[in-house]
Amino acid sequence: MSEEPTGTNIEGDSPKAEEVIETDEATVTEESELERTLGLTGGLAIGIGTMIGAGIFVFPGLAGAEVGTAATASFAVGGVIALLVALPTSELATAMPKSGGGYYFISRGLGTLAGTIVGLSLWLGLVFATAFYLVGLGYYALDGLAEIGVTVGASPGIIVSALAVVFGVAFTILNITGTENAAKLQNGIVALLLSMLVAFLGFGLLEAFGFVDADTPASEAADVWEVVPVLSVAALVFTSYLGFAQVATVAGEMKKPGRNLPLAMIGSVVIVTFLYVITIFVATDVFDRQALDDAGETAMVEIGRQLLGTPGALIIILGGLLATMSSANASILSTSRAIYGVSKDALLPQWASRVNLKYGTPHVALGMAGGPVVVLAATRQVQLLAEVASFLHLIMYGLICVALIAIRRDEPDWYDPDFRVPGGNAIPAVGALASFGLIGFMDRLSIAVGLVVIAATAGWYFYYAGDVNLRGAL
Repeated sequence: MSEEPTGTNIEGDSPKAEEVIETDEATVTEESELERTLGLTGGLAIGIGTMIGAGIFVFPGLAGAEVGTAATASFAVGGVIALLVALPTSELATAMPKSGGGYYFISRGLGTLAGTIVGLSLWLGLVFATAFYLVGLGYYALDGLAEIGVTVGASPGIIVSALAVVFGVAFTILNITGTENAAKLQNGIVALLLSMLVAFLGFGLLEAFGFVDADTPASEAADVWEVVPVLSVAALVFTSYLGFAQVATVAGEMKKPGRNLPLAMIGSVVIVTFLYVITIFVATDVFDRQALDDAGETAMVEIGRQLLGTPGALIIILGGLLATMSSANASILSTSRAIYGVSKDALLPQWASRVNLKYGTPHVALGMAGGPVVVLAATRQVQLLAEVASFLHLIMYGLICVALIAIRRDEPDWYDPDFRVPGGNAIPAVGALASFGLIGFMDRLSIAVGLVVIAATAGWYFYYAGDVNLRGAL
């Protein structure tokens, strides 16, 4: 998956050549750059907001139903793997603070074929993840309506799909009108959400350790403390840890990237892992496996009701709405930047990287992000959407670690990161093995869908991008 290092090779007469686009707002060329408007707070908000979003409100029911309290270990495993990848990603991001994130690093370290597969898979992986978040948003919105006495008739699934589609379109439009607008919404949502979670989890811990009596039901279904089930659940819930890499996809818009990128990526992983482990501990203390399975995607609502009555259920519903909104908003932003980065390198048609100078956003890429998202969201296949997203991201994470090792070996003149992973190549090597290894514990259908996506992206490389050489280029 590599070629000889040269610059980007694009023939002037090909459809991938530089072009100038006339729009009603301004003239945009392929050299247009996105403005650096995001600080450390914005980076943390994207990372934490994506990871602490849908997963923390949707997965406790799904994961707890599989293995019970052992799901705490599953979330811890996911957090450790995420941290092993966040460290190499931080080093690469400070050396190459460009929009595109993992795609950019892999294409420069391992060549165009690997870059094309990862770049397009990142796009589609984020599409699957965003659709998962929007479906979770639809379920929580439906629960919210039920809680206030609004009935939706005999077809709640259709309502969930409709809500997911509407919110998907709304978030796409919001991101088109400006990154700063989306970032302000993200910051506000994350601040409110974290405050609510800390208060709720604090009460849940007091109940778990016997300081308060919430009259929780006795546990009947036994937990499954076995390696294979725990790792299988870790593979399922790994979608919850995709947010740190999404920070890298907006590296081209970060202020002081040498400082803010590592802090945002590593900090978000540590904070979120702690909150996830505490959440699943509280959830599995209140309900056993059978009860969590019965409650499904909105099990946290029933946990809130068990602990604090109707006010607790309303708190969780509001938190779930905020969390899924946060995840979906941040993911649509990051998906578009992945498309933007791939198009700038001529692996997709150049028109996909058009920047609207009125808003300073890649509006075409945002359309290419939001369109497939709303289609998939309408299917409501929660577990499949989550696992395919995890599969495609684990492939990327493993290759990011390999790319760091390759770039360190080649020692190009331009490689001068502000942050370096300690311990030589040990951490990226373990990160690569852990990422690829976790795939083996996934559902076979999810793996099959992921392999079809990878085969399609490889086919696109041979059809369209075979004459582009990116390895070593900046």
